[in-house]
Formats: sequence, C-alpha cells, structure tokens
Amino acid sequence: MRCPLARWLAYDGGMAFKRPARVDGLTGWLTAWLTGWWQTVHLGAVLLVLALSPAAQAAIWRRPLAWRLVAASGPMLAGFSVVSAVISLVVTRIVTVTALGYGLSQYALEMVVRVLVLELIPLAAALFAALRATLPMAAELASELAALRASGGLDALRQQGRDPLVEAVLPRVLAGMFAVLLLATVSCALTLLLAYLSVHGFTLGGFDGYTRTVGRIFNPALSLIFGLKVLLLSGAVSLIPVASVLQAAPRPRSRASVELQSLVRMFLVILLIEAASLVGNYY
Repeated sequence: MRCPLARWLAYDGGMAFKRPARVDGLTGWLTAWLTGWWQTVHLGAVLLVLALSPAAQAAIWRRPLAWRLVAASGPMLAGFSVVSAVISLVVTRIVTVTALGYGLSQYALEMVVRVLVLELIPLAAALFAALRATLPMAAELASELAALRASGGLDALRQQGRDPLVEAVLPRVLAGMFAVLLLATVSCALTLLLAYLSVHGFTLGGFDGYTRTVGRIFNPALSLIFGLKVLLLSGAVSLIPVASVLQAAPRPRSRASVELQSLVRMFLVILLIEAASLVGNYY
C-alpha cells in the first residue's frame, strides 16, 4: 500500500498537489489560484473514497475516532446551544411583537423558522466549529507533519504500508463535519422548541397548528436543500483548512499565513453555498 500523503508532501509525481511552473503576473496568480482550488477538490474526492473504503474504516476505528469526535464537538456543544437559545428567544420575541403590531401574527412563527432554522443557525454552527475545532485541528496537523518531515517519518510510514492520510487527515475532517452537523441539529431542534414555547407557552393547544406550519415550510424540496446546505457547510469548514495545511507543508510558511488563506477560502465557499441556498429556497 502506497502512502498518498507522503507523495503529496514530497511532490514526487502522480498526485494533483504538484505546483505549476512559476509564471509572473496575472496569469501566474490565476494559475496558482485555480491549482489551489483543484487540489482542494481533489483532496475531498480522495478522502471521500477513503471514508467509504472498508480498509480505511477499519484503520480509523482502530484509532480512537470516537474520542476525536467527542473532542471536536463536546467542549463547544453546551456553549453554542446556550448562545443560540438566547439569540433565538430574543429574535422570536422581536418578530412576534412586531408582527402582532402590524396584524401579521399568523406569519410570525413561519418567519422565525425561516430566518433562524433555515439560514442563521447552520451558518453560525459552521463558523463556530471552524474557529473552535477545524482551524485548531488543522494547526495540530501542521505540527505533526512538520515533525514527520523533520524526522523522516513519512518514508518510514510508507515502508510500513501505513497511510497518514487515513490515520491523521481523515479523522480530523470527519470530526469537523460531525461537529457542524451536531451543533446545527441540536440548535435547530432547540430553536423550534423555544419558538413554540414563546408563542404558545407550556400547553399543547397550539401543537397541531405549529406542526402544520413547520411541515409547510419543510416541504421535500426545501428539506433537501437544507440538508445539502448543512452538509456542504460542514465539508467546507472541515476540508479547506486541512487542504491549506497540505498545500503549505512542503514550503516554509507562517502559521498566520496558512490560517488566513484558510479563512479567505472558507468565507468564499460559505458565501457561495449561502447564495445557492437562498436561490433554491426563494426562487
């Protein structure tokens, strides 16, 4: 078994992470920019294949993947849930009072669900997970790769038939995706519960109408778009920092430079995902 990560870092052919020849000016910048994005997409495809491979799954589960999942999402779950609950209560109160003043109280809950559950909470979960989990894990990966390169560990792993892409990179990407999905799921469910309690109180009298409103919003098409949006956001904030680290690994670059590149790429992808989601939801 060959070591894809070692080949990527060594640039010894066969992989997409080989740098193009340097060309000055706009052409060179555009070539490097497109190459960086292609490398990120290529890495995502490779990790997807590895994640679906039985051999890779066995190798991951022999390592404490469950511990990494808990370490990535556990410390920030309670804090993010509390913050999202407070914001949900405030926004729900503002929307319901404003709608009542204009005689549009029947649309208040639908607006709350659309604004908070469909748009704000998934975006906030992705950004929060990026700052608290995926970027620190990418920095940790950079340190590990630097130590391996300095000690010749990549060659040793290759000779042993072990793949750092499976043992070091894939668990971090999966943990980042899991963190975003968990934060978004818990916070969306909590927001739906708090929205009902804010309007109807501790009674089941409005449960039928509330479920009809939520069901009318989450029709099959919108549910599909919402699920794809959360999945793509989780993939973006998990994959891009790792890809930036792998691209910068063979060259001496500061940690701040790598993190800045990751943030710029993440924000661009998140913006495109949000724009596509809005088009799919409302046009």
